[in-house]
Amino acid sequence: MVKSEPDAFSWDQQVANGVEPWTGVRNAQAAANLRAMRRGDLAFFYHSNIGKEVVGVVEVAREAYPDPTDETGRWICVDMRTARPVPRPVTLAAMKAEPRLDGLALIRQSRLSVVPVSAEHWAVISSMAGL
Repeated sequence: MVKSEPDAFSWDQQVANGVEPWTGVRNAQAAANLRAMRRGDLAFFYHSNIGKEVVGVVEVAREAYPDPTDETGRWICVDMRTARPVPRPVTLAAMKAEPRLDGLALIRQSRLSVVPVSAEHWAVISSMAGL
């Protein structure tokens, strides 16, 4: 799952751009999660702060490479391709209320901008989203 503040970069912008580098990640754990992504992997696109909901699905189009916005050369990014919107956005409140999502990294590590989603959790969120 990748998270973005919609007033900084929204799902609508992702859709308009088609493929977008996922830059600006400056946390070691979140960067490790990016580094683990492989071309073709899917991720939920989550609006953080405003909305707090899963609004779409993106696909990794390019694996980890140096983040061009990082002057230190320490951080990486991946390119994300728009896959599809979700028919029904899934709110953070709904995910917290769903017992099958116990242990979801989004809830346990809410400050990370990139969090893993297990296959089991993916299936539950996909069902909630109408996918």
